[in-house]
Amino acid sequence: MHGLRKSPVQTFLLVPLATIAWEWAVTGTVRAQPVFAPLMLWGYLQYRLCGRYRIALGGGGPGLSGAPPERLVDTGIYAWTRNPMYLGHIIYMIGVALTFQSLFAAAIAIARTVWFHYRVLRDERGLSERFGEPYIAYTRRVKRWLPGLF
Repeated sequence: MHGLRKSPVQTFLLVPLATIAWEWAVTGTVRAQPVFAPLMLWGYLQYRLCGRYRIALGGGGPGLSGAPPERLVDTGIYAWTRNPMYLGHIIYMIGVALTFQSLFAAAIAIARTVWFHYRVLRDERGLSERFGEPYIAYTRRVKRWLPGLF
């Protein structure tokens, strides 16, 4: 049961299963637009590959709460966005909402995006304490979510 509280399990397993169950229960059918499924693949691969990259270069574990990175990673995709793993979650959930044409999934995606944003704010406080000025300089150079925007 503890595993269900992990954000990757929630995003990549529970969100699509809950969406399918909801749509089936409410409408009696599950509509799918496969043209949007690549967004789900993109989001998942972004999450996985960015995580591997960060662990390889920064050490630590897959999440910041368990085993935070030992070194600041500011190269590769981390030179473009400070949170590519969380962004992968969001892209995936947008893909679920569009693939299943589900307002329920869209509401989950919006709510979890807000949750991820507040989680990032908390993570950034911890990373500032852990890495000090190099991290603060990194936050001035690289946007939190989307390159050049915010």
